[in-house]
Amino acid sequence: MSGEIAEAFARAKARGEGALVAYAMAGDPDLARSVDVFAACVEGGADILEIGVAFSDPIADGPVIQAASERALKAGSTLKRVLDEVVPAVRARCPNTPLVVMTYVNVVMALGEERYAKLARERGVSGTILPDLPPEESESLRAAFDKEGLELIPLCAPTTSPSRAESIAKDARGFVYCVSVAGVTGMRSELPANLSERLEMVRRVSPVPVVAGFGISTAEQARVVGAHADGVVVGSAIVRAAQADGPAAARQVCAEIKRGLKR
Repeated sequence: MSGEIAEAFARAKARGEGALVAYAMAGDPDLARSVDVFAACVEGGADILEIGVAFSDPIADGPVIQAASERALKAGSTLKRVLDEVVPAVRARCPNTPLVVMTYVNVVMALGEERYAKLARERGVSGTILPDLPPEESESLRAAFDKEGLELIPLCAPTTSPSRAESIAKDARGFVYCVSVAGVTGMRSELPANLSERLEMVRRVSPVPVVAGFGISTAEQARVVGAHADGVVVGSAIVRAAQADGPAAARQVCAEIKRGLKR
């Protein structure tokens, strides 16, 4: 689905908005009901859906998403089942919304690089985020993804130097995911004072859109970050709302964040 992600950012920009990348966990509380959460996020204004795949050792995820991962694993969620059952169902209900899988490299390697790329592309996935994959070790995966038209989305950490950010950005596909804070995902009352400077630095060297994630959970945070990025990723706030009050609550979170992204 090469180009879908770029088109989503272009549509948001044409509306005078930053893009919202909405994260939820596939299989939480079960595979079927998680589809309702993803659809609700799009109803609330999400431009791109980030489909989390449960993993037993999610080193980048905070307590809210770790708990969602545990619930999904207990419900029988696996990468193969997400590709076979969740992704096609979400694609059918949200045909114009790019789908990005977020998981860990072990999960993909267990299925097989080329097999994963082929299955993901066939089912309707546009891109993949692997937070534990170093750029220096991504060559074979990138080649498998490029062959199928699947975009491998890189991350920049708070500690990423300007020279390394430039190196990461030059091979980026889809967008560059800038991690806002050191540590794991989760809602925070404040974001780092130098975040806007780091985002502008990455934007100067990136040929693709730049988004910020980790810690963003309010419309005001989205407004501030959106002034220096092409979009934001929101996950923990959506997952917590959906777990407590169902898809309608996830829709409300997305709608609130989207209001903050209007320029």
